[in-house]
Amino acid sequence: MTDDPDLSARHSLTVTERDVDELGERLATWLSARVGAEATVSELSKPSAGGMSSTTILFDATWSVDGVRESGSFVLRMAPEDGSFPIFQAYDLPLQYAVMSGVAAASDVPVPALRWLETDESVFGSPFFVMDRVDGRAPTDNPPYVFFGWLFDATATERALVADGAVDMIARIHAIDDAPQRFPELDGEGSALRRHFDAQRDWYRWALTDDGIEIPLIERGFAWLEANWPTNPGADVLNWGDARPGNILYDGFTPVAVLDWEMAALGPRELDLGWIIFIHRFFQDIATRFDQPGLPDYLRRDDVVATYERLSGHTVANLDFFIIYAAVRHAIVMARVKRRMIHFGEDTVPDDLDDYVMHRASLSALLDGTYEWD
Repeated sequence: MTDDPDLSARHSLTVTERDVDELGERLATWLSARVGAEATVSELSKPSAGGMSSTTILFDATWSVDGVRESGSFVLRMAPEDGSFPIFQAYDLPLQYAVMSGVAAASDVPVPALRWLETDESVFGSPFFVMDRVDGRAPTDNPPYVFFGWLFDATATERALVADGAVDMIARIHAIDDAPQRFPELDGEGSALRRHFDAQRDWYRWALTDDGIEIPLIERGFAWLEANWPTNPGADVLNWGDARPGNILYDGFTPVAVLDWEMAALGPRELDLGWIIFIHRFFQDIATRFDQPGLPDYLRRDDVVATYERLSGHTVANLDFFIIYAAVRHAIVMARVKRRMIHFGEDTVPDDLDDYVMHRASLSALLDGTYEWD
């Protein structure tokens, strides 16, 4: 008998309560109208390693047009239903579709082929889109890849290929020229970084403080960011948003599909760089907390910067600011996730409000300037 946690266990996280069989019936009816022929939908499932925000359904479909049989494997993405206690305040699926279409048209970044966008909410209760399914593997978040799995078992050289491939995808996305003109849906008045920051404050209010949950550590983080605002944030580019290897499908150790564009935004390049560096540190710090080795050689801060500068020709600046900004943003994510788990009876209300933030120790150390980098 042991009290040690099972690090390989997948924790239950309720993302959607939609019935897959019912979705399949509606999907077949909708797809038949779209392709102009009776369509058969099969093999519906929810991905075992899906994210925590949008609803994702995998399915196969077949139909015949003028005697020619067509078939494929597809992915359906839709906003979560209101009763699922969503992570984000808004899920703009048409915007995601537009961004992915724009990236595919303007670059060689591998995004899945988009099939259909449906804005009629009567089908599933929210807009959705369908894209081709791409075969591949991604490092898992739940349970975290720092404990076991194909990336953990890889050699240091192979892990470097995965990390460099992710940074290469970021550099290619940032290289898309005239981003504000190409993606006007993401543009607006004033500074892109200020718009992004204000949106995070609004999301924090909606996710937590409007219900009386004001988290001192997050408030302190916002205050630090205001006090240390970059005097020259840099030019605005398209940022992927949720930039990390977990949102890339790999064939072996080569990227074949870049996924999850719901956090895409205009802003300085360091938005993505701070995010990818911090998100790995988030998982690595979990491993350290459980006295596990984790993957200390993976996505190291200096390595990410060196690789990005070599690939992009851009000198990285203000990185401390953007790493702390990533840590604060992820604190809102984790606090909202904890609220969702409490809502579904999967967790309990903490006595200390800062315990809504899983990485409170790391964020505190970053704000204090005492965080220890490997």
